[in-house]
Amino acid sequence: MTQCLCQSKKLEKLHEIIAVHKGKAGTLIPVMHEAQDLFGHLPLDVQSMIAEGLEVPLADVYAVATFYSKFTLQPKGVYSIQVCLGTACYVKGAQALLDKLAELLHIKVGETTEDGLFTLEATRCIGACGLAPVMTVNDEVYGRLSVEQIDDIVHKYMEMAWKDEEHGDTSESR
Repeated sequence: MTQCLCQSKKLEKLHEIIAVHKGKAGTLIPVMHEAQDLFGHLPLDVQSMIAEGLEVPLADVYAVATFYSKFTLQPKGVYSIQVCLGTACYVKGAQALLDKLAELLHIKVGETTEDGLFTLEATRCIGACGLAPVMTVNDEVYGRLSVEQIDDIVHKYMEMAWKDEEHGDTSESR
């Protein structure tokens, strides 16, 4: 199997990250964070490289990757949509927002659209209870939402992606 040049560079960078941390105590989680930042998720081959490089069992790497919600084994979309299901948001209708997004994007919570554009996630309190119900798209916060606003928000990001595509901008450079 041939890997693209960008993947080779990422693997080379991962080797550098491991080399910097190798032999130090408590380095597994920091290396995993850097690896996830680099690849966008922690596929099994990356976990294997980390395990081999840090000389820890692969089972330990997998256990950490699946225990902490910050880590993901699946690739994330360009736009990560997180709907807060904390008490205030839930009481003010966040579940209906989540259901509408799932219907509109044809995915379930925790999944990414086939085109890799959106990942839908449910989160617990994000600390914006005064804006309930709240969702975020990457770092942008949308508060006091209604189900009727969801279409416009999703289409805004679709249009941004299409414009980027027309101009030759790819998710690799975002």
